[in-house]
Amino acid sequence: MELSAVIITLNEERNLDRCLRSLVGVADDVVVVDSGSTDRTREIADAHGARFIHHTFEGHIEQKNWAITQASHPWVLSLDADEALSPELAESIRRVKAAPEADGYSMNRLTNYCGSWIRHGGWYPDRKLRLWDSSKGAWTGINPHDRYELRPGHRESHLHGDLLHYSYYTLDDHVRQVNFFTTIAAKDLHRRGKRGGFIKLFLSPAAKFIGDYVFRGGFLDGWHGLVIARISAHATFLKYAKLRELRRAKT
Repeated sequence: MELSAVIITLNEERNLDRCLRSLVGVADDVVVVDSGSTDRTREIADAHGARFIHHTFEGHIEQKNWAITQASHPWVLSLDADEALSPELAESIRRVKAAPEADGYSMNRLTNYCGSWIRHGGWYPDRKLRLWDSSKGAWTGINPHDRYELRPGHRESHLHGDLLHYSYYTLDDHVRQVNFFTTIAAKDLHRRGKRGGFIKLFLSPAAKFIGDYVFRGGFLDGWHGLVIARISAHATFLKYAKLRELRRAKT
């Protein structure tokens, strides 16, 4: 089979080269769907021979579903620009191309956080369905947390090797992204009529911290495990606080 790799971007000059290099010898077609980069993203995509297409961003789920329509082949490998295939995962995908036995394939995602690989706290194995016959499923979920789902009756299998995720280079990167993502999440919850009551505001952040740091072993990742658990708990609080503000502004 032939395979299209699809990547959505916005100002990804720091990450895109690594992502595209990992696709050499794996993808037969690479398409970068960009929502208005002002840095060197297009230059890097062009240097790798990727097709570069501009499309106005309407949401993570909407952007990724539209991007699939630009692929040249039905089989699609979907990556974010800050992700790259490990050599083992690349070889697993090459074997699938030679003889696919399922309709979609998941893979474990291993995240690098400020220079450390995070293996606990709910961050690993972080299984993702990223390789599939695009005629048999679609992106779904709640923005900004998208996920791909095969329609009922289609078979999923799992690949060896890790999808390497270079998430945040600094704590400031993480904090800025949390502020951005919690605004998107709050707006989506508000659109669906959800409420941000006091239980959500006070108990959910505490449960998030205890669950990630204690029960999911975040403490085993040392200093960065503590930082991640604390910021994740704060993100939970921010999401519901912003939702509460949206509901108050409506009344």
